[in-house]
Amino acid sequence: MTPEKAKATWAVYTWCRRTDDLVDSPRATMCKETMLADIADWESRLGGIFSGHARDSLDAALVDTIERFPSMSIEPFEDMVKGMLMDIPGTPLAQMRYQTWEELEVYCYRVAGTVGLMTLPIMGTAEGYSEEEARKPALSLGIALQITNILRDVGEDTVRGRIYLPIEDLERFGVSEEQIMDGFVDENYRKLLQFEIERADQYYTAAEEGIAMLHPDARMPVRASLDIYRGILAQLAANNFDNFRKRAYVSKVKKFMMLPEAWWKVQQLPKSRIN
Repeated sequence: MTPEKAKATWAVYTWCRRTDDLVDSPRATMCKETMLADIADWESRLGGIFSGHARDSLDAALVDTIERFPSMSIEPFEDMVKGMLMDIPGTPLAQMRYQTWEELEVYCYRVAGTVGLMTLPIMGTAEGYSEEEARKPALSLGIALQITNILRDVGEDTVRGRIYLPIEDLERFGVSEEQIMDGFVDENYRKLLQFEIERADQYYTAAEEGIAMLHPDARMPVRASLDIYRGILAQLAANNFDNFRKRAYVSKVKKFMMLPEAWWKVQQLPKSRIN
């Protein structure tokens, strides 16, 4: 990735991090009314950024990025804010449970799929491909990453009273909410997680097909992040699907060891579309 693209990607991720801090900071947790006022101001501030107005140097970095990559849209930024509101009890968008996969997919899009749409104009596309064609794989990667986060963090989420796994899936495999809140792993629970892992893998496969659509200088970071996050699911299975007492992760050493293979996969891709 070129320095210009790396700087622009940093600007987007900084905005995402600051957005997340609005709901996770000590100031936010102390007073919901203050947090909601801060979010409303943040949304107004976002509109200003897309109009070329910055309140601080970090805003200015994003303003510069938008000017350099004019196909960037405000919509995924606005949708990410909506995703954050889904995690705040008492707000109109709040959801503590998701009845269906379709409901959870909306959440996954808002909090993670949006990042793919934010950064796609920065990554650029290979000759012969359009951003519109690359949108679906970009969305798929974000959704796959968020499913992975959800499966990894089931135990941690129960502490906050949250269950992200779709209720329809729990019922299908004979797993109760009480079982999850109690952290009880049985064969039914393992089958449930295997089902969710297979769903995530479908999204990873769809995302994988889009790597060739990206500009060659942007493929390596996407390939590496896909492989590393997919490795979390493999580790979850290796932990016998116990995500209450064991955290599934890819060690730093293993991440480093995965990079040559990711690089090799990228080298096998054509530089442009083959007609």
